[in-house]
Amino acid sequence: MANETKVKQLPKRHEVPEDLTWRLEDIFASDEEWEKEYQSVANEIQKAEQFKGTLIESAERLLEALQFQDKISERTGKLYVYAHMRYDQDTTNTFYQGLDDRAKYLYSQLSSALSFMVPEILSIPEERLKQFIAQNEDLKLYEHALEEITRKRPHVLSAEQEEMLAEASQALNASSQTFGMLNNADLEFPTIKDENGEEVQLSHGRFIQFMQSEDRRVRQDAFKAMYDTYGKFKNTFASTLSGAVKKDNFYAKVRNYESARQAALSENNIPEKVYDNLVETINKHLPLLHRYISLRKKVLGVDELHMYDVYTPLVKESKMKVTYEEAKEYLLKGLAPLGEEYINIVKEGLENRWVDVVENVGKRSGAYSSGTYGTNPYILMNWQDDMNNLFTLVHEFGHSVHSYLTRKYQPYTYGHYSIFVAEVASTCNENLLNDYLLKTVTNEKHRLYLLNHYLDDFRATVFRQTMFAEFEQLIHEKAQRGEALTAELLTKEYYELNKKYFGPDMVVDEEIGLEWARIPHFYYNFYVYQYATGFSAATALSKQILEEGEPAVTRYIDFLKAGCSDYPIEVLKKAGVDMTTSQPIEEACQVFEQRLNELESLLS
Repeated sequence: MANETKVKQLPKRHEVPEDLTWRLEDIFASDEEWEKEYQSVANEIQKAEQFKGTLIESAERLLEALQFQDKISERTGKLYVYAHMRYDQDTTNTFYQGLDDRAKYLYSQLSSALSFMVPEILSIPEERLKQFIAQNEDLKLYEHALEEITRKRPHVLSAEQEEMLAEASQALNASSQTFGMLNNADLEFPTIKDENGEEVQLSHGRFIQFMQSEDRRVRQDAFKAMYDTYGKFKNTFASTLSGAVKKDNFYAKVRNYESARQAALSENNIPEKVYDNLVETINKHLPLLHRYISLRKKVLGVDELHMYDVYTPLVKESKMKVTYEEAKEYLLKGLAPLGEEYINIVKEGLENRWVDVVENVGKRSGAYSSGTYGTNPYILMNWQDDMNNLFTLVHEFGHSVHSYLTRKYQPYTYGHYSIFVAEVASTCNENLLNDYLLKTVTNEKHRLYLLNHYLDDFRATVFRQTMFAEFEQLIHEKAQRGEALTAELLTKEYYELNKKYFGPDMVVDEEIGLEWARIPHFYYNFYVYQYATGFSAATALSKQILEEGEPAVTRYIDFLKAGCSDYPIEVLKKAGVDMTTSQPIEEACQVFEQRLNELESLLS
């Protein structure tokens, strides 16, 4: 019994101080209010039926249908966001689990009810559609949205088929949902001994903290414990991932795309060469990563560098402890180059409880920014007092301010931004914070730490996510050819990619082959490459902001306000970055090389 009292347990949700939780009452004052709105929306959805078969009649009728779609979608969005965040704050809470399920069901009902819209708009001859827009001033608002629909003509099915696909979406998403349940709620991690010999329970949130430990035994124990746990369920995880990949390939096939990748990228009108440019350019620059790995091995003074040695700071005693209160100060100072308008929004978020700060029992792992049109943006954190969490907070505020400005300056139709630009604002924030800290720290060990942090961040965001992108493409192609995605195949392919990326000075531990099992992003259908392209675009933009000042800030803020009022490639071009070329990726690699040179010279 004496040992048991030493185990550091996570707080239960009700034990977390209110000021460290997000204020979801701003969306719905109570669960009862949510319930009332749910019933109202469920009834309202039925009214979609009255527009069926009438869109071709007149510009006014088409406008009425589009406005109905916007209003009902906005209301459903609020119901969903409230339910999923309540559920994420404690996944063991069965009441909110139920709310989350019902919100998802309502979304599928809405998709089904509105599934006639796109096929019916496509049945209107293009000339007639242009006449409608010319005739009706209010319909001009929807011109870009209608152009988007027209672009997808070859890939949209009949109204009946679209309705059937919408109805099937819940079943087709079951693999992803099962993964989420297993990964967040059912997976139990063992305890390990921390640096002080105390038993501490391993968790998603604490894993990286342990991996950053200066005690190699702690790192190794956490690494082994994490992958031993995943190894026990590897066949189940292979089944869930295989199901998600099959779903992607199925949708691509029925919509007449050549591949799941083409389908995913065409969603935002992204040329496939953007993906290929990324993989080719990063593969060309892998020697830079190998150089960084060699430096790491040399500085840590180990005979063999293992996968669990990748996260620990290179300079001993340099680990910068950062409390949440200190992080808020850094946040405001680091983002000051973005101007008063930007900073005021950040202050509002900190003061009005947009952030759910600490880890508690059952809380969803990781961090994210959420919210929807008509609500505040919200940030989920699992706070640990370290530099990594400071950068995560700054990253998520990038998403949140982007969302805030988009929703404020765009109508509902364009009041979100495409996934392709989603990581630009968040990473630009990180780059600005890094620049501020490098300019202000006087302690040489802290400077070394920050250089190390930047290089590690680059490794994780550009090199690692590009490796993920290669893996994702490979498994989709294999499944498309009819190969079974077994745990053995996934582990072997993933292991080989790690060997290629980390190079000859890294001992690629057998366990890392199982890492695919714990990456939720593999369920997001060609999402991860955008972390790397986003980082590259953000590097170019932050450079412009720091060097040009106000003109670059104005272009950048306009980019944050643009939402999806234009195609993402075009929105970025207006901000000052062309992602159809490999130049931003080359530039990002040059910054990595400069920082690596500085770190090598300081440590030599």
